[in-house]
Amino acid sequence: MTDTVAPLAPFPTPLPATEIPAIRHDWTVAEIQAIHDLPLLDLVFRAAQVHRAHNDPADIQRAALLSIKTGACPEDCAYCPQSAHHKGTGLPRERLMAVDKVLKEAAAAKAAGAHRFCMGAAWRQPKDGPEFDAVLSMVRGVRGLGMEACVTLGMLTPSQAGRLAEAGLTSYNHNLDTGPDFYGDIISTRTYEDRLNTLQNVRDAGIGVCCGGIVGMGEGVKDRAAMLQVLANHAPHPESVPINALVAVEGTPLEDRPPVDPLDLVRMCATARIVMPKARVRLSAGRKGLTREAQILCFLAGANSIFYGERLLTTANNETDADAELLRDIGITVPGLTLAAAE
Repeated sequence: MTDTVAPLAPFPTPLPATEIPAIRHDWTVAEIQAIHDLPLLDLVFRAAQVHRAHNDPADIQRAALLSIKTGACPEDCAYCPQSAHHKGTGLPRERLMAVDKVLKEAAAAKAAGAHRFCMGAAWRQPKDGPEFDAVLSMVRGVRGLGMEACVTLGMLTPSQAGRLAEAGLTSYNHNLDTGPDFYGDIISTRTYEDRLNTLQNVRDAGIGVCCGGIVGMGEGVKDRAAMLQVLANHAPHPESVPINALVAVEGTPLEDRPPVDPLDLVRMCATARIVMPKARVRLSAGRKGLTREAQILCFLAGANSIFYGERLLTTANNETDADAELLRDIGITVPGLTLAAAE
């Protein structure tokens, strides 16, 4: 007689359909902070269940990021080496890259396995004219390669958002950075309302929203929860939510901030996943300081996107080969192009 061994259920056990929480847009800061502060194993387990109820856990998107115009930004963001206010960073100013050069970089990123190509320009707000027209050409070119296209250009008018939508832009990145109460400690040249207005212009134009924040700038847990509350109470939720750890750059006001505890990133990824179940939770800046094990814990907690390539806008990122090896070792096969859709 041969014993029959039943196949093991996937771990964590998916939630029954009757127990999958409804997607909400009415979170309170206290509710989100209570989730964030759960015992870590309980938090990760709950986030993993929500993640599997709404997403394919094997779908981890790779996005490449390129600075298409670097430095001399008039904003005074305390964390950013591109600010013209921070003279000690030594970051050289570079003009807007030529369209053909950007598209060559995009093609190389696609060949290396990236599905999304993100382009950042250090502007307070783009001016209509040749440079904005060039960005539109970049967007059209990236979409012509069969990739998602994302840009971050600062604040946008409704007209500019409409033109980007016509060019085929998939997503616009405009981070809130932190909660509204702590925001003034980090930035004085642009208000929280300015950022929210740009997000509304992007949404009204039919472009996907990519919006998240940074941990490790001196904010409290309540500030982190407050940022997630603002995002989670948008209807629909942002399609993409980057979770960044501060990279303390010499010459910026935050140069002496201590490194972020990796478990703080795990908690933020898990909390974002629970309150925004279908969003791409992007494990973003600061990932280079994480061990393989910490990154895997973030994936288990619901992170399902990484920046892929050795450089972000101005700071180092994980090596492409190391990322490919990590994904292979945990059994992740990155699928073909999948356009993000939060709800």
